[in-house]
Order: sequence, then structure tokens, then C-alpha cells
Amino acid sequence: MIKVGEKLPDATLFEYVEEPAEGCTVGPTSFSVREQTAGRRVAIFGLPGAFTPTCSAKHVPGYVEKADALRAAGIDEIWCVSVNDAFVMGAWGRDQHTSGKVRMIADGSAAFTRALGLDQDLSARGMGIRSQRYAMVIDDGVVKTLNVEAPGKFEVSDAASILATLS
Repeated sequence: MIKVGEKLPDATLFEYVEEPAEGCTVGPTSFSVREQTAGRRVAIFGLPGAFTPTCSAKHVPGYVEKADALRAAGIDEIWCVSVNDAFVMGAWGRDQHTSGKVRMIADGSAAFTRALGLDQDLSARGMGIRSQRYAMVIDDGVVKTLNVEAPGKFEVSDAASILATLS
């Protein structure tokens, strides 16, 4: 598992873009983790799946609610990463009203999640390889804070816990 002080592994992740912008067309757009975190402070939280109960009722809404406070504390961007495709993450983002607050990032093949060592096999529950529930603060590509939940728990990866590490 990745540790505090280590650089994030480079990987290609995907995001569903709603409106065209420079370098981004409408639809799934790929980007390099290394490029997107260079020179920036990013809060990244990972979770088992889009539209799942705790993720939809608590995890994402907490980051949406605390987005302004996190930015005021020095966070440039907030990413929600899940082992889902960009279409699902885009739809979930619309459902959760994340626009302008949390980037909904797809790790469809779990390559980034596996490289972090934060994958889990939920095949017995019909979900396949998924992410563990975690949150981290990245500063210029380096892990500064890493909070990984115990199985079935939601105690240390919420927005309030990450905000507390920034105070």
C-alpha cells in the first residue's frame, strides 16, 4: 500500500466532460495523474462504487458540502475516484450535484487503485475488483495524508477528517 511521503503512481484516469473546453471534448476524457497533480494540492477520496449506499448518502455529499472549506484550507481540487467507467461517474456526479466542487474520476480497469495497493476483491458480492474506502491529501504528487478505512467502516475518509488534517 502507498505510504505518506511517497509519490503517486502515474496512471491514466478518465472523467466525463459535460461541456467542451480547451483540450477536452464532451464525453470521456483521459488524463495523467502525474500531470494533473504536479504543483497542486489535491484531496483524493476513493470508494467502492458509484450509487452505492454509504458512498451516495455520506461520502460524496460530505465533500460537496465541505468543498469551499477545503479550498479555503489550501486544496486546489477534490477528486472522487472509483472503479467505474467515466459514463457512470458522470451520471453519478450529476445526481450528486458535484459540478464545480468534486471531480468524479473513473478508474475503470482499477489500474490506479491497484498501483496504490488500495484495491479489494468484492466478487463474492457481485462487484468485482473495487477500491477500498480512503482519503488522501496530495501535494505536488506526493502523499501528505493517507486515511484508509477498516472494512465496513466510514470514520476517517470523510471530508471533515481530511479538513481536520489541514488545520
